[in-house]
Amino acid sequence: MKNLWLALVLFVTSIGTVWAESVEEQRANVMKMHDKALADLYEAKPDVKQKLQSAPGYAVFKNADVNLLIAAVGGGYGVVNNNSSGKKTYMKMGTAGIGLGLGVKDFRAVFIFKTEKVMNSFIESGWEFGGEADAAAKAGEDGGQASGKAVIGDIEIYQMTESGLALQATIRGTKYWQDDELN
Repeated sequence: MKNLWLALVLFVTSIGTVWAESVEEQRANVMKMHDKALADLYEAKPDVKQKLQSAPGYAVFKNADVNLLIAAVGGGYGVVNNNSSGKKTYMKMGTAGIGLGLGVKDFRAVFIFKTEKVMNSFIESGWEFGGEADAAAKAGEDGGQASGKAVIGDIEIYQMTESGLALQATIRGTKYWQDDELN
């Protein structure tokens, strides 16, 4: 069982890595994910585009989670866009939690920051903690999900499942931090 957990942790943390040769290629891969996630979000919720463009900034993340009985782990990467300055801050993320569940889920999250202060705080300290309950069954264009929009303080979050099969109710902590290699 110990080896299974080790394999799961290594698998999930490797998903958070952008597979490319150079820093420029890694940044290009992050931006490709960014553009696709926004296009998918705008298709599902066209009104979000105006909110995103008028906000001080926003972030787009790719994450993969594995939940096996009572533990959940995940990892990913993304970028924070400052709408005022045009600056991009590349970031990584990791998550761990406890709760009941089973499955693997690959999803995208878009954060809309309502104030510059909360955006800067997210970039500098980046913690999110909370409970989660969802169900997702999706492969490519097939399937469905039970997740969507959440509001936490001055951050509006949209989540879209890319693929996976998961049924979970967990309490987890998520840490976002700047990617020293890409910034």
